[in-house]
Amino acid sequence: MELSAEDSLRLNVLLANPLHAIRIDESSMTVYALSDEGEASIRLNPQGRDDQYLKAVRELLSSQVLGSPGGYPVFLRRWTRMGQARDDSLEQLLLLGEPEAVVAVVHATGLSDDIARKAWWAMPVADNARRMLENRNVVNGSMGKVLAEYLVDYLPFETEHRAMLETVRLVLQPGLIAPELRDKLWRAAKRKNSFYVGFMDAIPDALPETGRPRADWQELATRLQPVIAAGNPLAGQLCRCLSERGQVFLQTAEIVVRKPNNQDVVVELLKSIQHYFSSVCPNSDPGADIETAISDAEALLDVPAVCPTTSAVQELLAVAPECRADIVAMLTLAWVGEPLVTPIFARSDAIGSVMRKKIAPVTTPLLRQLAQLRGTV
Repeated sequence: MELSAEDSLRLNVLLANPLHAIRIDESSMTVYALSDEGEASIRLNPQGRDDQYLKAVRELLSSQVLGSPGGYPVFLRRWTRMGQARDDSLEQLLLLGEPEAVVAVVHATGLSDDIARKAWWAMPVADNARRMLENRNVVNGSMGKVLAEYLVDYLPFETEHRAMLETVRLVLQPGLIAPELRDKLWRAAKRKNSFYVGFMDAIPDALPETGRPRADWQELATRLQPVIAAGNPLAGQLCRCLSERGQVFLQTAEIVVRKPNNQDVVVELLKSIQHYFSSVCPNSDPGADIETAISDAEALLDVPAVCPTTSAVQELLAVAPECRADIVAMLTLAWVGEPLVTPIFARSDAIGSVMRKKIAPVTTPLLRQLAQLRGTV
């Protein structure tokens, strides 16, 4: 389809100027452009079907910007969302008026704070904001707070729990939101406990909740200090868990384990717990089932010191033999992960109370390990 002479002329004049980004409002058939002078717009006068006319507009933009009318290859959607867009072409992609090209830019590893500002103007949606806040250049730049503020304001309208917890995790990065707003999000987690998982991921040792250390924490911490100073990861993790901050983390994990909203929350919760205990994990692979993880952890208590893990176990037992059950709990929790629920979720897409019943064979033993470390067995 040919563009009208008026639209073709106006678009060519527009493109003759140095531009930062272009976006197309398909509902009003308007082309917007961002430049140093501000924002300009062209109201299109379509001849024929709107979708075909917009295709012709994008072909013109592509011809002028890339030298080819083919436009952005949207069939590369998966590739570009893995951050594979070339860093030297990011600014050109923002001039195509193609949403998927903007998505490629926000996923790019070479994204700068300035390009993030232009991409946000081109396509200000929540998912793009989340992707950009995964980039340290953006977090540390002027756009970090802008994107975090938008995501917090948008959070009440978010419908996907995975997006909720991801938003919370990202906006809790240092320097993005004020402590008062952080505390407000924490209070909101009582209604939407998927928020808790975001907090557990972002600030596991600084959750904004008062707590109390386990009754034996002070005495154990003093006794274990020489072992901790020698670099024993199990001793260090045990004191971390028994401290006030550790008890708050474990209590928060228990709240979510008892009533996760959906399968995404379950998976992210398990990953968060595993990461918290990663320093004592004998290997990086989560266990296939919870009972095997528990039995393997128990078996490690009686294995001679033949590797770093068994050496750490024996050193800790020599100083605190009464902590056998605590060691089992920590090792078990270090092995939790998505594989524990994969066989269940592969056969069911249930959510809510039905899902919670189906995953009870996983969550019930998991709660016992959390209760052990909290001293509420």
